[in-house]
Amino acid sequence: MKNFGIFFNPQVANEEKIFNLLKKLHENEGIYFYRFLEQKDFVPDFFCNTDLNDSRKLDYIFVFGGDGTILRAVHFALEIDVPILGINFGKLGFLSESNLHELERSIKDLCEGKFKLQPRMLLNVQIKRDAKIIYSDLVLNDAVIYRGEVSRLINIKYSCNNRFVMETRCDGVIIATPTGSTAYNLSAGGPIISPLMEAMVVTPLNPHVLTVRPIVFSAKDILRFTITQTENESVLNLDGRKSHDLKKGDVVIIKSALRKVNFIKLNNNTFFSILRKKFHLGRK
Repeated sequence: MKNFGIFFNPQVANEEKIFNLLKKLHENEGIYFYRFLEQKDFVPDFFCNTDLNDSRKLDYIFVFGGDGTILRAVHFALEIDVPILGINFGKLGFLSESNLHELERSIKDLCEGKFKLQPRMLLNVQIKRDAKIIYSDLVLNDAVIYRGEVSRLINIKYSCNNRFVMETRCDGVIIATPTGSTAYNLSAGGPIISPLMEAMVVTPLNPHVLTVRPIVFSAKDILRFTITQTENESVLNLDGRKSHDLKKGDVVIIKSALRKVNFIKLNNNTFFSILRKKFHLGRK
């Protein structure tokens, strides 16, 4: 297993150092690195080209960047059904397992089979308008319904398994996976959920009623969010990378996806040790 797909954030620092290290590994260890066609103008020529129609040869995908870059690379991992290893070059890198200084060791461990796979839950998100599904996609972190550019609250009604939960006037709501619970959800006051759990957390954004609080739902539930009142088109944002306009009466349907994306785990760091290190959990 020596075929590695490489996905870069083009703005990472030390890119020349990265390329030199990968070239040395290619020449000395017989490891082949593949660049995705959308990055062929950025990555050196010693990388092989690959695309989603000709990538069955890949064993893993290395993602160089931060958590945002990993989110952009997820669709490649899903298309070709290979696991992801994040190499952190971002500000936090909560989803990353390695860094540049550990890269050679990480590759050696992979080649020797010294790793585990950690499946992460995905959300299936659909937009329903006039009784028709007009859009569908998968997300790893979260789906965010937001009021858009107009600085006025919107009304959102949500239900669980066709049973009414509540209606609230707010800036929007975040629907997050356990993986996404440490992202925007955490900033908005939502709970942290272990990534090994199967659950969805719904966290309102600036609700106009003090008693509206985040709620954790089972991954078996089907959630529906209806835009009942808005002064302008609101927005559905998926993993911070895709946005779609929503109109009054639109319904956003969210449930656990049948598929999962696998992350490579190389060390014995627990989820809680990562929280302590990167979020300073419990520090006085």
